Amino acid sequence: MHISITVPTDDLSLTRSIYPEIEAVGYDRAFSFEAKHDPFLPLAVAAEHTSRLELGTAIAIAFARTPMTLANIGWDLQALTGGRFVLGLGTQIAPHITQRFSMPWSEPVARLREMVAAIRAIWRSWETGERLSFAGRYYTHTRMIPAFDPGPSPFGAPRILTAGFGPQMTALAGECADGFLVHPLNTRRSLEQLTMPAIAEGLARAGRSRSDIEITAVTIVVTGRSEEEFVRSREAVREQLAFYGTTPAYRPVFELSGRGDLHVELKRRGAAGEWSAMSELIDDEFLAEVAVVGEPHEIAQQLRRRLGGITDHVSLVNNRAPDPRHFAEVVAQLRACDD
Repeated sequence: MHISITVPTDDLSLTRSIYPEIEAVGYDRAFSFEAKHDPFLPLAVAAEHTSRLELGTAIAIAFARTPMTLANIGWDLQALTGGRFVLGLGTQIAPHITQRFSMPWSEPVARLREMVAAIRAIWRSWETGERLSFAGRYYTHTRMIPAFDPGPSPFGAPRILTAGFGPQMTALAGECADGFLVHPLNTRRSLEQLTMPAIAEGLARAGRSRSDIEITAVTIVVTGRSEEEFVRSREAVREQLAFYGTTPAYRPVFELSGRGDLHVELKRRGAAGEWSAMSELIDDEFLAEVAVVGEPHEIAQQLRRRLGGITDHVSLVNNRAPDPRHFAEVVAQLRACDD
């Protein structure tokens, strides 16, 4: 199984130490993400302190940038990492794009499709020397002169992963991306009934096959090496799921688990600012449907049961208790299963 993890980014001073630790634990890939800090800068530092670990963004906010800026960043990080970089892109939501980044928002599925195509057109121009000629509905890139052309890369272009939730954005990944990052609010039922049918639709639309795309199931893990650690991990996830329940787009996962009413109540309480008690509404059964829950030695087999027949790419996450070393035994167990 290919194993990734999302790396905490609050303390940038840990960048030089945490990525080599992740590599030593045995992960295949480490993702940065865009929250309080830029998602790309830590990966440039991490490249100097790792040798095998793939490095990617999960995610960088696509619409906060242009295809040219993303093409430059991706090309440079591919060089700095020696071909180990993966460009993971997501859209965020309209208020953040327009009010936080002061960038345009419209038709996010179509815009992201065109952005991916534009980035690849720029990379193709640098790789082959052909004239840059991309004219779309949202982006136009027709000027490239030698002073700004980095030329071919010995490592080729990075892969592009996209993230999303609804059926259209999920299908887009099947249509044009190298991989799809499944939102952590997922269950086996939602993967089977929502995610994979949408991916299949996108693949069929583009005449591609299932082998053309990587599906990375970002999976919440609740575990601990002591009772205290376990409880902290579990309660952090309870809070996380309550927060997810305030977002209308996530309702289908709640409904598939027979908790449409819970979603309505969480949304109501969030709108009223009643955040402190919301986690109490997340029962243990629903928690165990979304998260993989157990002692460290139990998690590997549970992950394989959860994802068997769907994907062999997993990204372990517990956003509120995120120490990557927390999952070291899980990684070892997954490796033992592989052997």
